[in-house]
Parts: sequence; structure tokens; C-alpha cells
Amino acid sequence: VQLQASGGGLVQAGGSLRLDCVASGADLGINTIAWYRQAPGKQRELVAKIYSGGRTEYEDFVKGRFAISRDNAKNTMYLQMNSLEPGDTALYQCNRLIGWGPMWPWGRGTLVTVSS
Repeated sequence: VQLQASGGGLVQAGGSLRLDCVASGADLGINTIAWYRQAPGKQRELVAKIYSGGRTEYEDFVKGRFAISRDNAKNTMYLQMNSLEPGDTALYQCNRLIGWGPMWPWGRGTLVTVSS
């Protein structure tokens, strides 16, 4: 399995970005998958998840600002990020939801930098 995240970049506070996660060798549509992030000097943390049935859940710190979705035909997961804050600066990665099967190899992720 290979996971490729893209769409990151430098954005001003209040701006928006959309991240894409394309999977090779795995069917995202039948898995419960998630976006994670790791800020400099901090541990990786869960951001949002989408269950195989389509239900979504968010961590409190992104509720109302981020939206996770999935296009099964394209085997791609998305993270629409709005109202970005400097605290959202991190490396964003996608993978299975922890505890929902063996984790796939972590891809390189995509870096999001939010300036104040």
C-alpha cells in the first residue's frame, strides 16, 4: 500500500486548503480512514475520520472548520480546511483509523503552514 497526500502549502490565517490522499494497493472505500497531523515537536494526533459507511467525526479543535470526505471511484480521501489558524501548522498524513486494522505504511504527508 502506498499513500500519497498532497495539497499542502503556505496560507495566511483565515485561508483555506484542500488536502488529497490517494491510495495505491488499498480500497479506501471499504476502510475506516483518517487524517492525522504532527506539528513540530509534538506527537502525531488524529484530526478527522470517515467510516466505511460514510459517517464522519472530528476532533474538537477542527470541528466546524474542516470537512473530511471520500471519492470511492477515485480511491481518494479529502480534507477541506477552512478558517485555518497558525495552530493548524503541521505535517498532515492519511492512514487507516488506529485500531481498525493494521496501519498502512505512512506516506511522506503534506506540509501545511499557516502564517499569522
